[in-house]
Amino acid sequence: MSVGKRQKTRRTTALALERICEADSSYAQGSVAPMPTHAQPSPMISDLMNKVLERGNLRRALKRVKKNDGSPGVDGMRPQDLNRYLYENWLTIRDQILSGRYQPKPIKQVWIPKAEGGQRKLGIPTVMDRFLQQAILQVLQGIYEPVFSEYSYGFRPGRSTRQAVRKAQDYVRAGYTWVVDLDLEKFFDRVNHDRLIGRLRKDIDDPFLIGLIRKYLRSGILCNGLTQSVTEGVPQGGPLSPLLSNIVLDDLDRELEKRELKFVRYADDCNVYVQSERASQRVFEGLTRFIERKLKLKVNGAKSAFGSPDDRRFLGFTLDTRGRVRISKVSLRRFRVRVRNLTKRQRGVPFKALLIKLNSYLRGWRGYYCITELPSQLRGLLGWVRRRLRCFLWLQWKTWKSRLRELLVRGGHPISSKSAASSGAGPWRISRHPAVQQALSNKWFTREGLVRLTC
Repeated sequence: MSVGKRQKTRRTTALALERICEADSSYAQGSVAPMPTHAQPSPMISDLMNKVLERGNLRRALKRVKKNDGSPGVDGMRPQDLNRYLYENWLTIRDQILSGRYQPKPIKQVWIPKAEGGQRKLGIPTVMDRFLQQAILQVLQGIYEPVFSEYSYGFRPGRSTRQAVRKAQDYVRAGYTWVVDLDLEKFFDRVNHDRLIGRLRKDIDDPFLIGLIRKYLRSGILCNGLTQSVTEGVPQGGPLSPLLSNIVLDDLDRELEKRELKFVRYADDCNVYVQSERASQRVFEGLTRFIERKLKLKVNGAKSAFGSPDDRRFLGFTLDTRGRVRISKVSLRRFRVRVRNLTKRQRGVPFKALLIKLNSYLRGWRGYYCITELPSQLRGLLGWVRRRLRCFLWLQWKTWKSRLRELLVRGGHPISSKSAASSGAGPWRISRHPAVQQALSNKWFTREGLVRLTC
């Protein structure tokens, strides 16, 4: 970003925050922004709503929404436009919130492909609604984080998938070598609104804030130009959705703790560790009844089962009987599919441009999976990636003359390089030729900047 753009962003941010401060001051003095003639008197602001609309909380919410970026909602507003919008409209929006007249806009529905196949439904709120949801989230986290289970790791500050996998590893090493793998079917689409609101009322004595949350739950979905009403579910995509899902599943955590079971939960994926096959069957059946009868949710029969940790996948990993962490076969297969798509032989892109995209994916993948305790998995994948890149370059060189020239330039032996260049073997086979491996060696790929997968 240029210096001029950064300065302009700082100015608009300052103006937006100045408008927020002006709203705080005007409310304290008893004045509000101009209201339509049909507006009803504003109720007295509650302590929690005061925290939500507090200047520092809004400042943090604004920075978070801009940092997360993301796609625009139904109104087309982008995150970088939020500063100016708040500066021009915040007084009116604040008055609407305090008078109970604020109405969230419908959520834009999109579909994204799942890693295991199929599609996942995603809801994108408007940037303004993401800003308000983030402000609410920051206040509610202070209420719920201290009471959530220590064995819940999903969508919580300071917690990660790595911690969840390490906890599961501790259980297996302690002798709990049977796992009950529970997966909730379409969990985010099946959350009962009345049950969730009732759960919130147990902890939050603020009907005004709860009413605003209910509006977000029932704001509707815009699909194919039509707004559809919503009676259940927590749309994935908004800042508030992960916290609401954890609130719903906190009842499951409490039940598991009440039964003194060893478990790890990450969002709607829950693994319970026991010491025998008979115990795993009993726990599986008992928890299925509890989830479907008490929580009114459905267990995914296709993905839920009990067995050895080596056979059950948890957050992309498996654990052998000694508790060693390994990358699951499914995750390895997904990696190969993605790299194949990035290195398609018919792609007419320069090698440098391909390497930038490939490295971006490899860095993220390594950051997640490098906790594996089987380094040979990472070394094998990196060797396979290099071979894919050799095939890519071989096809880009096209003619035998250019192939011979490129091999010689990179230090290939003249006789061996001539043999490779004139060979009629396919790219995959020729990538194992000594001349190709000498010219496009592992050290050459390192000098070109290819990311290593080992930690």
